[in-house]
Amino acid sequence: MAASGSILGNAVLRVEDPAVLRGEAMYFDDLTAEGLVHIVFVRSTVAHARVESVDTSEAESMPGVLGVYTSANLELPPVQGFIMLPPTFSRPPLAVGTVRFVGDIVACVVAETRAQAVDAAEMVIVDYHPLPVVIDPESALEEGSPLLFPEHGSNLAIEFDFGDDPTVLEEAEVVVEGRFVNQRVAAVPMEPNGALVEADPETGGVKVWVPTQAPFGVRDSLAEAIGIASDKVRVIAPMVGGGFGAKTGLYPEYVVVARLALDLGRAVKWTETRSENMIAMTQGRAQIQYVEMGLKRDGTITGLRVRIVADGGAYPAVGAFLPYLTRSMSQGVYKIPKVQFNSRSATTNTTTTAAYRGAGRPEATAMLERIVDMAAVELGIDPVEIRLKNFLPPQAFPLTTVTGANYDVGEYAKALETATSIAGYEELRADQRARRERGDVKQLGIGVSAYVEVTAGGLFQEYGAIEVEPDGSVKATVGTSSHGQGHETSFKMVVSELLGVPMDRVRIVQSDTALVPRGGGTMGSRSLQIGGSALYRASEAVLEKARTLAGHLLEANVDDIVLHEGGRVGVAGVPASALSWAELSLAAGDQAKLPPNMEPGLAHALDFNQGEATYPFGAHVAVVEVDTETGRVELLRHVAVDDCGRILNPLLVRGQQHGGIAQGVAQALYEGVAYDDDGNPLTANLMDYAMPSAAEFPTFEAVNTVTPTPLNPLGAKGIGESGTIGSTPAVQNAVVDAVSHLGVRHIDMPLTAMRVWQAINAGGA
Repeated sequence: MAASGSILGNAVLRVEDPAVLRGEAMYFDDLTAEGLVHIVFVRSTVAHARVESVDTSEAESMPGVLGVYTSANLELPPVQGFIMLPPTFSRPPLAVGTVRFVGDIVACVVAETRAQAVDAAEMVIVDYHPLPVVIDPESALEEGSPLLFPEHGSNLAIEFDFGDDPTVLEEAEVVVEGRFVNQRVAAVPMEPNGALVEADPETGGVKVWVPTQAPFGVRDSLAEAIGIASDKVRVIAPMVGGGFGAKTGLYPEYVVVARLALDLGRAVKWTETRSENMIAMTQGRAQIQYVEMGLKRDGTITGLRVRIVADGGAYPAVGAFLPYLTRSMSQGVYKIPKVQFNSRSATTNTTTTAAYRGAGRPEATAMLERIVDMAAVELGIDPVEIRLKNFLPPQAFPLTTVTGANYDVGEYAKALETATSIAGYEELRADQRARRERGDVKQLGIGVSAYVEVTAGGLFQEYGAIEVEPDGSVKATVGTSSHGQGHETSFKMVVSELLGVPMDRVRIVQSDTALVPRGGGTMGSRSLQIGGSALYRASEAVLEKARTLAGHLLEANVDDIVLHEGGRVGVAGVPASALSWAELSLAAGDQAKLPPNMEPGLAHALDFNQGEATYPFGAHVAVVEVDTETGRVELLRHVAVDDCGRILNPLLVRGQQHGGIAQGVAQALYEGVAYDDDGNPLTANLMDYAMPSAAEFPTFEAVNTVTPTPLNPLGAKGIGESGTIGSTPAVQNAVVDAVSHLGVRHIDMPLTAMRVWQAINAGGA
């Protein structure tokens, strides 16, 4: 996997970890500032109501309180959730007249200490006049449903209507139908949300520390919200304890904190509690999918029809748009000649939905892999065989799918055959047959899934810069922003490879809008392929400049100048006369030593543009045991074969696979946000929201096939979301497979013991 003498392709330990493990890493809540005050939000305890009055008098008189604010004494413009949605759905940072979900912000308290702010917030008295509640997106779209925004005239946030093709299933000999619920889940990053904002009285600007994936995105939208120029807003993302898509956008809390920091002339800090996080941070998935697949009796797929209803939550944002991405990936890994896909996204009295690890792509794979499994059962074909029969072949690429996705490369059969070989698929099927014949209480289920996903979709460009310092060390500046994935390690490896500089002599600059001129941030599994390629190209340019300079200084032809082992630049075959990076940097700063027409300094900055997305793929096999008397599911094995193109650091790839698998399995078996009929969240803490620990999982068997992409110099595609996409349907298919002989056709996630037990009993009846 690794080239001879190359650091790329080797397992390199994460350089970020020692500081984290020793407790030296600084997260936003570790930070303080002179004159710091604290803010606590008063959140609605009802899902839908008219706010009749807010009594702040007692709270204002409490010790340490500097002010209590509502929309009456702190006017702020509404925050738009997504550019394609009607501005009607924009969210006021502080509720104006109406609250629309449990967690909507009614007021906030600023006090000298956090404890004082908490005590005072409890004394804010809100008089609510309850309004009718709707929590189900299908119900929300029905005629006569309670309206969250009466002025809009309906609860429809956005619709993607691609028309009705009456021929989509006309070639089918068999049509298989299913209704699948891809349930709402919470992001649950280890570090909740928060912000620390310090006013700068000299410039009238603010310095903002937030745990975000996109510092520039926060900067620009925050500047607009508080009415100042973006160059007066400095956003810094310190160490970030996980994001998973939920830390990409502007939260209304950031706006309130920044506005009050300016108004008070004090540093203001908000630290979200876990219970607050479970209702205030955006959530993910939340799709109801109606799927019809047409096939010939030999298993050949002839067409696909999909209708989706998505839940955008109380203030629809990018979550309402994500069905568009689901459509884009709805052909998946298969030769499907016709696809019809339409979707409607509703607003409901629930937490807003947005991106969550995979963002629209896991939903596409989940529905495809369930309907393919159901088709296999209907036609009496093995689930592996029906997939192999319909896979797009390697020679089909590059390929534009019928839904407009531009696939780069793929070897789908190779991934599935590798996964089934590792799992011992035939032996597992034999074990399953034996258990069924014996009538064992514990039945075996084998689930397979195959997927293709899109990474860096629509986010093809990123800033990168390389500068050799006078001491010979290298500063590498990049527009992405890490939240735990190992960017510092990956980027140092790239620079070390190109320039021959030891990794500990490379300094990565990221996540600060004052130190980086621009950047797209980190989402969509784009960082290495786009940001890493930017640093790769910038390093190439610096090396070329160094070769030209060395040739001039050594009076040699530049074609004879090479990078020697140890990071010295000189004449090929003459390492003794080669120049160090420190010597070259000093010479580059001396105009008298430069060749004609060369700019001073050893530096280069650029924006790398890949021009198109990449499409990682893979196959997973899950093996479960289901207790037919209790419905309890145990995951025995999980085999993942993920292809992310060229692998630069297998250790980091494996970590991303393991984390992704864990989150995908968690959705299949455990996690799900629930509300009662009045819109009260029933999973607002980690006692009730079933997020698994490592104890619930077996050791994952994660491997890779390698199909490099031609779209970037690294040959790399994204890996951050692949595990989540492939694992969920594999586990769901495995559980259904375990009890399919008992008459069970489908079970919606999460596959809790109660749901499985009920399905067994209903199937048997």
